[in-house]
Amino acid sequence: MNSGANVNPEETFWSPAIRGLVPYVPGEQPQIPHLIKLNTNENPYPPSPQVVQAIAAAARQGLQLYPDPRATALREAVAAYHGIHADQVFAGNGSDEVLAHAFFAFFRHGRPLLMPDVTYSFYQVYCGLYGIAFEVVPLDAQMQIQVADYARADPLAIGGVVIANPNAPTGCALSLAAIEQLLQSQPRRVVLVDEAYVDFGGDSAISLIERYPNLLVVHTLSKSRSLAGLRVGFAAGQRHLIEALERVKDSFNSYPLSRLALAGAVAAYEDRAHFEQTRFAVMHSREGLTLALEDLGFEVLPSRANFILVRHPRRDAALLAAALRERGILVRHFKLPRVAQYLRISVGTPQQCEALVQALGEILAA
Repeated sequence: MNSGANVNPEETFWSPAIRGLVPYVPGEQPQIPHLIKLNTNENPYPPSPQVVQAIAAAARQGLQLYPDPRATALREAVAAYHGIHADQVFAGNGSDEVLAHAFFAFFRHGRPLLMPDVTYSFYQVYCGLYGIAFEVVPLDAQMQIQVADYARADPLAIGGVVIANPNAPTGCALSLAAIEQLLQSQPRRVVLVDEAYVDFGGDSAISLIERYPNLLVVHTLSKSRSLAGLRVGFAAGQRHLIEALERVKDSFNSYPLSRLALAGAVAAYEDRAHFEQTRFAVMHSREGLTLALEDLGFEVLPSRANFILVRHPRRDAALLAAALRERGILVRHFKLPRVAQYLRISVGTPQQCEALVQALGEILAA
């Protein structure tokens, strides 16, 4: 007799909260030969050779032992680069894990978390996972964040603020003066600034953490350090914020970063020349790609990231994405309000950008 014949597994075995979750959908990672992959904002250049050497050395010794649960060497490297103290740095398994811990640590006040209506979609996923109410604040007509829209008369009326700067998927960036205005408007709540793309032309708010006890800045090594496959991220803030993140981490996973990840991440910070060379190469290609697409009639938002958000006034974005895919080129199309007619295009090598422009020219001419 099959006692579970009439059982609905989802209703029977899942926790009630799980049934209502709407998970994040990552960018497609197909295994197609000779694909030009411009859909997930990866760096088109490999990491520093020093990273590969450091990982190989770490693999030859010590893997039978747990890694450093405090990621001391990495925190010291990050702190030295940004001119802060190591105890003002928290390291985690990619910035997504760091963000998840921050949402749990700082935004469960029973008040809505404020975020842009067009931004990194994982923010709303975290809210669903942790039962955090949220309120979206519309970007303006030029798809820009207006920090004055986040001010509230009652400083305790909200649970906090999270923004990406440069914003994703728009690529538009706020000045440090605007970030300060936002921080000053919310003295009783944490303002989280997600700077995944800041090394491609933005101004980091890490320089402000000594002055603002409510500021938490999150970075990733996936983009500008070419380490998307290694999964390393960090947060910077005053010590009381870092301690809260450590409490969450050590209640969840005391060893989030492997010995290989720690070794590679430290080496990435040690090779500043490679970092500068590759990030400037991406920025140079971004400017050239922007001009080339504008020549084809595309509207391109001003970007300080390693991607651009574009639309063509006379062509459907989904059809353009499909036509590019037929030619072996992947870009990202979001079926979301306000951006459904845009394509987000990661900046590739000069050769990849040239192939994209050529393909779009042929599609538009057909």
